Amino acid sequence: MPSDLSYWLISAPLKDGDPSVMLEEVQRALPGVPVGGWEIPELKTGTLSALLTLSDNLPKLDTQFTATVTKCHDTLRSLVSDPRELSQHTRVNDRPADEYVLPEGPGGSATLGQGGGLWRWDAGRWGTGGKVGEVLEALTTEMTSIDQQQKQRTQSYNLAKGGLTNIQRKRTGNLSQRSLLDVVSKGDLVENSEFLETLLVAVPKNIVKDWEVKYERLTSMVVPRSSQQIAADDEYVLQTVTVFKKVRDEYVHKCRENKFIVRDFKWDDEAYEKQQQELADLEVEEKELWTDLLKLTRINFSESYQLLCHLKTVRLFIESVLRYGLPADYAGVVVRPDASKSGMAGKTLKALGNHFHYLAGASKAPERKKGKGGAGASGNDGEVGGEWAGVMEMEYFDFVLFEVPMVLAETK
Repeated sequence: MPSDLSYWLISAPLKDGDPSVMLEEVQRALPGVPVGGWEIPELKTGTLSALLTLSDNLPKLDTQFTATVTKCHDTLRSLVSDPRELSQHTRVNDRPADEYVLPEGPGGSATLGQGGGLWRWDAGRWGTGGKVGEVLEALTTEMTSIDQQQKQRTQSYNLAKGGLTNIQRKRTGNLSQRSLLDVVSKGDLVENSEFLETLLVAVPKNIVKDWEVKYERLTSMVVPRSSQQIAADDEYVLQTVTVFKKVRDEYVHKCRENKFIVRDFKWDDEAYEKQQQELADLEVEEKELWTDLLKLTRINFSESYQLLCHLKTVRLFIESVLRYGLPADYAGVVVRPDASKSGMAGKTLKALGNHFHYLAGASKAPERKKGKGGAGASGNDGEVGGEWAGVMEMEYFDFVLFEVPMVLAETK
């Protein structure tokens, strides 16, 4: 059963040589269901063996193309803070994806994506009479370039975002983790002493009284009454304590045993200014890379979705030739099933099966195993091997059907 969250691309042999007649007939068979025409170019097929090889390899290539489209869509979702604005960026050829797949008919349409028009093969980029293998190679080269470019830019942005997040976390975490440059002042510390050192200790709030009782006696050589509170948050209190340098390591160890966290801190007159400048620089870099990645991903999403649609079209052509033979006199339609009502997709598929019932047994290819929900296909329960084994796994209908994923609108 094809998904009701995808467009159904269908091809079948022409009965009278006029694709518009097939479109009108399908529209009458599916009242209220958006249906549009789908142009299938006449490509050079080559040998039957070559077509069979391509047919076996195309599912893997289809998966790769779909994965690139999905990654671009996921990247846009991660970059856009308001999900309701996502549709502004997931446009195809500068229009909503629904309108690209289901263009309006000659008279226009009152509702976007109601179809009636014709999706056209981009002859300017991919030609109309080229060899199937060469067209697939060109499509693959283009998609591979998009995928590599997308990976590189995304990685650069994630590195900058990660660096910015780390600095921001240091400024916003609790006192056991965050940077203390904007918390501690120079006067809180004993400086330039040959023997003494001030330690900064993050004490959990629930054991502050333990600290007050124990800090002077954790080791010897602790300056009496040297503990001062200099900051507090919801979880910790930051205390100072002055000890002799010779017992520093022992004191740190004793603090750890009592769940007091000694922070590693050295005063630097320029450290705070350096941190502020680093933060400002990273914020500018992250914003620039975010803007560049958003622009690039919008373009790549549009391009990759168009490439995916053209790949599906080549699959329609190849499967039609394998099933119905030459000459390649086929027409295509695109159907958008209704996912809002339970069972409507099944009814739509059944109506298509009834409409194309005359194709049962018309295939010149070996009989293929009928999948669940197949619309009027003739079954073959025997085991099938050899070069047709991979193709046999596909769900089989009397008509050729492939799916293009819908670009769903975000609701919240």
